[in-house]
Amino acid sequence: MTTASNLHGGINMGQGICDVPTPDAVKRAAVAAIEEDVSIYTRFDGDNELREALARKLLRHNNIQADPETEIVVTCGASGAFACAVTALFDPGDEIILFEPYYGYHLNTARVGGLVPCLYRLNPPELTIDFDRLESLFSAKTRAIVVNTPANPSGKVFTRAELEAIAALCAKYDCLCITDEIYEYIVYPGAEHLSMASLPGMRERTVMMGGYSKTFSITGWRIGFAVAPPALAEAIGLISDLHYICAPAPLQRGVARAVDSLGDDYYADMCASYLAKRDRFCGVLGDIGLDPVVPDGAYYVLADIRRLGEDTAQAAAMRVLIDGGVAPIPGSAFFTDEVGEHYVRFCYAKRPEHLDEACERLSAWGRRL
Repeated sequence: MTTASNLHGGINMGQGICDVPTPDAVKRAAVAAIEEDVSIYTRFDGDNELREALARKLLRHNNIQADPETEIVVTCGASGAFACAVTALFDPGDEIILFEPYYGYHLNTARVGGLVPCLYRLNPPELTIDFDRLESLFSAKTRAIVVNTPANPSGKVFTRAELEAIAALCAKYDCLCITDEIYEYIVYPGAEHLSMASLPGMRERTVMMGGYSKTFSITGWRIGFAVAPPALAEAIGLISDLHYICAPAPLQRGVARAVDSLGDDYYADMCASYLAKRDRFCGVLGDIGLDPVVPDGAYYVLADIRRLGEDTAQAAAMRVLIDGGVAPIPGSAFFTDEVGEHYVRFCYAKRPEHLDEACERLSAWGRRL
């Protein structure tokens, strides 16, 4: 869809590029690190300064006490953390439970690693969980369940009750929980982000993944991390070293200094900005009859495209692009069955002028529908 958007002169709201500016404090910190010649390989599990900054952040924001020497691994993005965890912790044939709609990298990385994905579908727009049905997916072969909260592409933020119920299943079936919390700072009023590893009994069986691609608008820097008990963290770190050696050293140092220097007001202001964008864009979608699944977190929205009468989500996405001038992603990229054909996904992490233009184009198109 990015290629198609470029071809047709569309505004690309498909790929999660996040073209809002990087905070000046983050850029200055990275430039300073480059000027200080922070240019050689880091330790196998990441720059010391970043691991220590992450330990302070985890205690302050996630209620997780993690030893920076043994329990934190810096990776090439959160996707790199997941890829290394799959390779380090599981064997081909192991089963892993994913929620659907899923993030494509989770599903495809598991498949490439030889794992057997077991999918639990969250039906939009409610996205609620039937825990009896979820438990039916657990078996003696289940090694882990993946929880992406806030979630891409649905924007679902898992509640405390849902996380506690998942934790109970992990304990009952003696399996790991892998959490992708990359959007942890983008949570809207009425929802609350809670880290699974902070729940009683879950610290020793959780691999938490995160990063600053979204929080600092540095998707191309590839700075992520994993937090896990020492034996698991060491295995993940060794695989990360094997595949990547290390994430870019000066960018690690820049992120470390930004994590320590940016206060809570930065995260609040960023979230407020995305809330305003969410409300405006979802309003436009509702006005033109593409009913949105209003997200509780992250910066994506699923829109119901059945009104367009197309046979597939791909055809509907191309119609939105060609006729409406805005490129979404077909919902079939996030579902394995026909439910995905009813939706497209938009990313509203856009500069104000780009979002304004997208809203104007869709509104004008909607008047012609």
